[in-house]
Formats: sequence, C-alpha cells, structure tokens
Amino acid sequence: MTLYHGSDQIIKIPELNHSARTLDFGPADLQFKATLELLVPLVIREIMKGRNISEQDAFEILYSSFLYSKLEVESTKLWHLSQLTLANLLDEELQTGSITFPEEA
Repeated sequence: MTLYHGSDQIIKIPELNHSARTLDFGPADLQFKATLELLVPLVIREIMKGRNISEQDAFEILYSSFLYSKLEVESTKLWHLSQLTLANLLDEELQTGSITFPEEA
C-alpha cells in the first residue's frame, strides 16, 4: 500500500493490510486532503518527540495503526483533533491495543 503523507517521498508498507483504501483524492476531497497534508507531519513530529525515534519509524508506526485507518476517513472527524491528542490516542492504542475516542470525535 502506498500512503499519502504530505511530501514527495513515497512510503510503501507492504504488511499494512488492515485498510483497503488508499488516499486517492478526487476534487471533492481537496479540503480534506489539505487538512491531512498539514496534520500528518505534525502528528509525526509528536510521535518522534514522544518516542525519540526517526521520522521513518514514526511514519511506519502511524501508518500501520488502527488510528490512522480511522483518521484517513473524513467522516470520522478525527482530523479536527490536535496533533497532541492524536499522538496520545496512538500511544493508547500501542499500549492497550484499543482506543477510547474522545466524545467530540
């Protein structure tokens, strides 16, 4: 699967199979694409800072998560949460295997 992350670099994670959807945007999704383009790098920075890991490792962790499979779906409205909240939700997923989504999501 090839994932979009807001840069020209292509990251392929062949073992990522939990989502059949790739982020292939049409004209109606341009606002959502722009939001993800801004948000994903911010979340990646929070992951890198919190775990003291490389950018590549942070991308792999985020893109292989259940959280990301929900974040890439516009209707979940997870994209409106802060990068810190999203990074904390990812930590929760990694520690417990589940996520308690905030009520505003």
